[in-house]
Amino acid sequence: MSNEEATRPPEEEQQAQGVEQEAVEQAPEAEPAAENLEAPTVESLLAEVAELQAKVTEQNDSVLRAQAEVQNIRRRSERDVENAHKFALDKFSSDLLPIIDSLERALEAAESVEGEAVKAMRDGVELTLKMFVDTLGKHGIEQLNPVGEPFNPEFHQAMSMVPNPEMDPNSVMAVMQKGYVLKGRLVRPAMVVVSKAP
Repeated sequence: MSNEEATRPPEEEQQAQGVEQEAVEQAPEAEPAAENLEAPTVESLLAEVAELQAKVTEQNDSVLRAQAEVQNIRRRSERDVENAHKFALDKFSSDLLPIIDSLERALEAAESVEGEAVKAMRDGVELTLKMFVDTLGKHGIEQLNPVGEPFNPEFHQAMSMVPNPEMDPNSVMAVMQKGYVLKGRLVRPAMVVVSKAP
């Protein structure tokens, strides 16, 4: 017995012996539990491998679907933002079109009136109208004035059909109100008179 063991109080010695005894008691219990485990069979391992492979395949499919969906959402968002930028002037331009119509009507009315004062006013209105149309053109808004062109229901609205032997059938004879497109998208159809066979 060493000096430490001799000087150790009897209570600590009993506790130390108790801990050793518990360790000895637990060791034999662990051995039978290990003996009770059965060795896995090849069939059970193969079944487990097949099950795990099916789960991996399912997860891969799920990941691929999620990636495709994210990619579709990104493309859709980019297209929506591009269209929002491209067609931001749609409503604004449609609100400006009646002003152009009024200027054109003022020019038509001024043609029947003679006089220097009226001529100066007509020249001013013509310049204003030209500046207005040019400014719209800079922003991608184009005028549709389809006189002589074949009737196109996507861009023209037929107000009437008139027999005209001098023109091909279904051609635009006259434009009652000009149409407008914003970067290829219709803002307002042209109201036209269409020729028909006599």
